Amino acid sequence: MKTLRSRKSVKELVLRARTAAEMMTPNPVSIGQESVASEAAAFLTRRGISAAPVIDEAGRPVGVVSRSNLLAHYPKASADRTPVRALMTPKIFCVRPYATAREVVEIMISLGVRRLFVVDDSDVLIGVVSALDVVRHLRKRKRRAV
Repeated sequence: MKTLRSRKSVKELVLRARTAAEMMTPNPVSIGQESVASEAAAFLTRRGISAAPVIDEAGRPVGVVSRSNLLAHYPKASADRTPVRALMTPKIFCVRPYATAREVVEIMISLGVRRLFVVDDSDVLIGVVSALDVVRHLRKRKRRAV
C-alpha cells in the first residue's frame, strides 16, 4: 500500500477558474421526471455514475435520482413502472454560470454537497460542478518575486 507523505513545506493551492462556467462539466446527462425506475437503474448502470439530475419537460432540474434512491425503494421499484419523480430526492442546489469559483466552493462546503447544478437565467440545466471538477481546477500558488 502506498501512502501519501506530507512534505515539510506545503504549497498553497488556489483555483485557476474564476466562475462556475469555467469549472462546470457542460451538458450533463440527465433523466426526465417521467422516466421509470427500471430506466433510471439502467441509465445509471450503463453510464457508470451514482446519481443524475432529474429534469422537467423544459429542462429545469427538479431533483436528483441516485442508486441509493433506487435501493431504498427496492423491491417496490425494481423493474417496475414507478416514476422517477416518486423516487428522486426533490432537493437541488443550483448556481448561475457567472457565480464565482469561490462562491461555488463555499456553497458546496456549507451545504455539504458534492455537486451543484449550473442553470441559466431561465433555470434550464446547462452544467454541473462536482467536487472532482473543483479539484481539477486547483493549482499551486505562484511565488511572488520579492
